[in-house]
Amino acid sequence: MFETLQVFRMADAMARHASVRQTVIAGNMANADTPGYKAQDIASFSETIDTSAPGFGLKATRSAHLNGSQSSMAGRADQLGLQEEENPWSSPNGNSVSLEEQVMKSVQVKQQHDKALAIYKSALDVMRTALGRR
Repeated sequence: MFETLQVFRMADAMARHASVRQTVIAGNMANADTPGYKAQDIASFSETIDTSAPGFGLKATRSAHLNGSQSSMAGRADQLGLQEEENPWSSPNGNSVSLEEQVMKSVQVKQQHDKALAIYKSALDVMRTALGRR
């Protein structure tokens, strides 16, 4: 039942994206002293969502709602490609990892993950209230 609800799928995709991005950032930090290593990153979560997909958007709950459009949300969280970070400087050994930038990105990823959990919890609370199990 829960796998067909779009809000749960979106929260899951957002949490998975945060997990993958945190792994990439940790790899960058681990290779901060590796000669010639180029920092990597993945596209932001908003860039991974295909907003032009036919199923993306608000979902109508009845035929007269939202001008009769019957659509749902579709994400592409599994299509995350690594890309080399744009960094104008590098160390003398050719390494382009900035630990300060990686720490800032790590904080952003934690906030994204916390947001995904908050969305999931809020949706569960709404379902419990609708079922009368509050």
